[in-house]
Amino acid sequence: MLELLSPAGSMEALRAAVQNGANAVYLGIGTFNARQGAKNFTLETLGEALKYCHVRGVDVHLTLNTLVTDREFKAVSELIRKTAEAGVDAFIVQDLGVAQLCRQIAPEVPVHGSTQMTVHSLPGVQLCAALGMKRVVLSRELSREEIRYICANSPIEIEVFGHGALCMCYSGQCYLSSMIGGRSGNRGRCAQPCRQSYGYGRWESKYPLSLKDNCLVHYVKELEDMGVTSLKLEGRMKRPEYVATVTGVYRKAIDEGQVTEQMMEDLYTAFNRQGFTNGYYTGRVDKKMFGTRTETRDDPQWLQQARQSYESGETSLVDIKFQCAVTVDGCTLSVTDPEGRTCSIHGPKPELAHSVALSGQVLSQWLSKTGGTPYRCTEIRTHIDPGLTIPASAINGMRRELLNRLTAIRGRMEQRTVRPAKAVPNYKGNTKLPGLTIQVTTREQLTPTLVNTETAMLYVPIHLMTEDPALCQVLGKRGRVAAVLPRIVHDGELPKLRADMEQVRSFGIKDALVGNYGLVIPAREAGLRLHGDFGLNVFNSAAMNNLQRMDFASACLSFELTLPQIRDISKAVPTEIFAYGRLPLMLTEHCLIRNRTGECTCSTGFTKLTDRTGAEFPIIKDGNTCRSVLLNGKKLNWLDRQNDLARLGLWAIRLYFTTENSREVDRVLSDYLTPTPFEPGFCTRGLYLRGLE
Repeated sequence: MLELLSPAGSMEALRAAVQNGANAVYLGIGTFNARQGAKNFTLETLGEALKYCHVRGVDVHLTLNTLVTDREFKAVSELIRKTAEAGVDAFIVQDLGVAQLCRQIAPEVPVHGSTQMTVHSLPGVQLCAALGMKRVVLSRELSREEIRYICANSPIEIEVFGHGALCMCYSGQCYLSSMIGGRSGNRGRCAQPCRQSYGYGRWESKYPLSLKDNCLVHYVKELEDMGVTSLKLEGRMKRPEYVATVTGVYRKAIDEGQVTEQMMEDLYTAFNRQGFTNGYYTGRVDKKMFGTRTETRDDPQWLQQARQSYESGETSLVDIKFQCAVTVDGCTLSVTDPEGRTCSIHGPKPELAHSVALSGQVLSQWLSKTGGTPYRCTEIRTHIDPGLTIPASAINGMRRELLNRLTAIRGRMEQRTVRPAKAVPNYKGNTKLPGLTIQVTTREQLTPTLVNTETAMLYVPIHLMTEDPALCQVLGKRGRVAAVLPRIVHDGELPKLRADMEQVRSFGIKDALVGNYGLVIPAREAGLRLHGDFGLNVFNSAAMNNLQRMDFASACLSFELTLPQIRDISKAVPTEIFAYGRLPLMLTEHCLIRNRTGECTCSTGFTKLTDRTGAEFPIIKDGNTCRSVLLNGKKLNWLDRQNDLARLGLWAIRLYFTTENSREVDRVLSDYLTPTPFEPGFCTRGLYLRGLE
């Protein structure tokens, strides 16, 4: 059966979800969840939530889906331990280090890979399975055919987002909020700058980054048939009335297999951004997917109905079976829940009937009155010795007491194995000056000066090499060249990538720069050494040590870290950071250039978005695809402070060329050798100094 997973940003929202038919809820505690703006829960209120849900047969998934620093590991370890002891049913994680902690501390609690991991292909799912995860939440950009293929071949459970807000960027790959204002989506603090207005080249009151909310209510049966385990509804920042309405509509769609006009009207009333979209799922990725929120007055009738659904009484959710025996020796009543738990109670001795003896039909009528409780009676078996009677009040009292006992049993936490976390080994880094790595985006940037510059590694997009075998041959002879793989490669695109990797391997290219966990298995199968890019979001020592176990030859740390955090992190593999370039802030399935012109002209150059402050954000392609990368307008520049970077234990610092022409490339290489003064109007120090909120 398809699990309906609803958001719970507060205890009231949790009740709204449960009373409207959620099979499971997901919630967060404190700072280690991706929705810090929600009310969220404390350890104390978590206990109340767990008991409430478990009594009603509803699972509770705890979101631990943020990146965690080394200094926070003690706190997150304690949170994992306490919530596992309290009875959470699953952990949702983004960070490889946190995933490892969960398995160490609470091996009996399933770990689910968050959509923040950007898992969008079968190899990505397979890697998560190899890392001990039991479920993966797929990226929202996948089509029905892609989801079906993954479900048919996945070794673990698959969860899909069914309804709610769509980020413009692939989840886990957005750094726009952090670079603009220090509020990172990877740390649960996204300020949603994608919902603001932008223009192409100059500011306009347009919204090219604001998508409508996703709505797959018409496809729930299809999703269930293809093998999706769980359908997730977004909305931990939304109010309880929204949660109640959306959960109720999707519950009805799953149970009844049809969607009425009234159900759609309820969804529109609860929340919409100029309607809904199913563009990713149906493969219609176009401008019709975009919309903004129009503030309107709430419908009082809708609010009242939504609140009544979870405030007025109890929805009977748990199927139970009664057995009752009325004999001359006494009365016994037993109840069994869906998990097979049984409890019994003994009542008073019956009396001889003076007129009408008790019948099985009457006794069943008394026992079936479970209204106002979480229970729904589905079966009653009775045995009554002839000629006996017993007051209805006695049976009613026994039923109430028995259900109270059952509630206590269902709300009780079973003992779990909880272990202390293992110490995280800290590997010392390079004590010499860091080397130089260079990444290019275009053929023009491979100037003679650059090609002849001694580097620890030269990163060249794989499509540049496959399109120009002569270049590939030159680079293969040069040595220390890695093929840059696109960060996003859907399953249907993997055969082409595998052929490309085989081709460059034949020319002597032995290394690959990998920015997504879904590329680890294909690159390894192609015989290429793995170098981790920033898209892996390596944020702590445990994650670094995991890359060592996965045989990575090097790793680029997240550019959301500060210099002290970079200095202190384990250098389990040779470590690099960005020292120059326009940092990539968003990665979108939409071609932002085609969305402007209606034609795919992204191969002819780059354009830019401009916000209302005049800040510009150039747009380039992700590899040779029509996916777009939104770049920071100001270039990161630490070339004048290389001595500061030399104290961090780094293997290398990277120069990242994106929009630069050949002349600019050579000038930057000169600045690397002979640093020039920092120009704050054109450059930025990024987050290395100021950090995140």
